Amino acid sequence: MSDSLELFALDGIPEVAPGDDLSEIMLHSAEHRSIQMGDIVVITQKIVSKAEGRLLSLRTVRPSEFAIQWAAQWDKDPRMVEVVLRESKRIVRMDHGIMICETKHGFVCANAGVDASNVSGEDVVCLLPEDPDASAMKISQALSKALGFTVPVVITDSFGRPWRKGIINIAIGAAQLAIFADYRGKVDTGGHELRVTVLAIADEIASAAELLSRKLDKRPVVIVRGYMWESAAGSAQELVMPPEQDMFR
Repeated sequence: MSDSLELFALDGIPEVAPGDDLSEIMLHSAEHRSIQMGDIVVITQKIVSKAEGRLLSLRTVRPSEFAIQWAAQWDKDPRMVEVVLRESKRIVRMDHGIMICETKHGFVCANAGVDASNVSGEDVVCLLPEDPDASAMKISQALSKALGFTVPVVITDSFGRPWRKGIINIAIGAAQLAIFADYRGKVDTGGHELRVTVLAIADEIASAAELLSRKLDKRPVVIVRGYMWESAAGSAQELVMPPEQDMFR
């Protein structure tokens, strides 16, 4: 195992528009720093969604009566409420003006991932990618082909956490990376066999990268160097808790 970890941003990433090729942008950005063998590329969801055209003008949205009533109660935009409802598979909780939803991907988060931050244009919101794992694989394959070696990719988004204040970045898409580090069956330094310890490596990588990308610095791509990752098909869907194991459903 490496005894150090390095993170750096790919500066010079321009504003991304629908149809843009993110792998080409990363490889040819004006201030591009080379991606090396062993690096992990971490990308914020927002530029993936923009490139895939997952932008929606609220001016085209006709809210339902339910959305109108709930929005009026909590001083919200009924069009935004309607979009959140459409992007949700299940409403987990609606209270105090907050909507906690299960998305069609199985993610449980505020507003089903619908977000207006860092989006150009009036009354435009950004939706999550249709299939973040497929998006990560597409980018990984393009980078790997261009560079001649496997490049794992993690796509991140900011989620809140039950019982903890503040938000952190987690992996919503991943490719060519073992998602977990499974320590079950191994023996710790005290001689005890570990029975339940499975670390969510993809989430830890996503959260570490956010310390550098941050929300306001226009650094949507971060390279993680020095982590001895394992190659695997990988899928952020593996991180979603199955309903039968969800103790709080």
